[in-house]
Amino acid sequence: MVFNTVLSSLVDVQSIPVASLNDNFFLLSILIIVVVLMALLAERFERVRKLNGMNEKMKIQSEKLEDANQELEAFAYSVSHDLRVPLRAIDGFSRILLEDYEDKLDDEGIRLLNIVRDNTAKMGHLIDDILLLSRAGRQEMKMTEIDMESLANNSFNEFQEEIKGRELQFKIDNLPHGYGDRALLSQVFQNLIGNAIKFTRNENPGVIEVGAKEDDKENVYYVRDNGAGFDMKYINKLFGLFQRLHSPEEFEGTGVGLSIVQRIIKRHGGRVWGEGEVDKGASIYFSLPIHEE
Repeated sequence: MVFNTVLSSLVDVQSIPVASLNDNFFLLSILIIVVVLMALLAERFERVRKLNGMNEKMKIQSEKLEDANQELEAFAYSVSHDLRVPLRAIDGFSRILLEDYEDKLDDEGIRLLNIVRDNTAKMGHLIDDILLLSRAGRQEMKMTEIDMESLANNSFNEFQEEIKGRELQFKIDNLPHGYGDRALLSQVFQNLIGNAIKFTRNENPGVIEVGAKEDDKENVYYVRDNGAGFDMKYINKLFGLFQRLHSPEEFEGTGVGLSIVQRIIKRHGGRVWGEGEVDKGASIYFSLPIHEE
């Protein structure tokens, strides 16, 4: 009986027209394709939803980080500004002791007071640099076209008193105009040229060169010297805040100058990097995007 049932089923299938079978197979194929596409779309939508959620979380974290940075900068500015008054008092009173009571102090007392004054001077320089760093990140930028060659020359001329009596060669190439905030970019040249003057102190002659390389998307400027240089294995510390690659006994400084440079250039949408070799000098580069009218 089972045999008869199967046989009758085969007879029924065979009785279906071939055209109808082809149509059904085509519809089934279309249905499978639609189902697969829907599954792929659903998976894609789920990925997009998760990415949007992650982006939203990152945005919130970024906003929190930005708020924290602003609060930290405001705190640093406030503390640094408030420290000036007691620091001036310490320096002033120690100077009075040295001038008016020198005959009552022994050599050790005079030496200790001089140490106090030296350290208050260092603290004063550090406070000044912290305030400059804070202003570099907070100051409103007034963007304009700038004669970079004139800006570099003016920055070097501000060190004339400091370099008096030194054999120092200052070379400046034809620099393409830049676009940015004049006061902030002047600070960049002051810091870079000031560093070059400092680190060529033991060279005779010291050589400082300011040049540039033009590109389609950006202009790259550099300040190069033949001074103390640095070991490239410490390049990651070069622009770090309070990071120093030379001891205070070798060269004075606070370790803030290049951090200020980096912050200013980043605000202009540029890059900062350096190259150096111990006892063979250093080159510090920074870029400014080409301004399109």
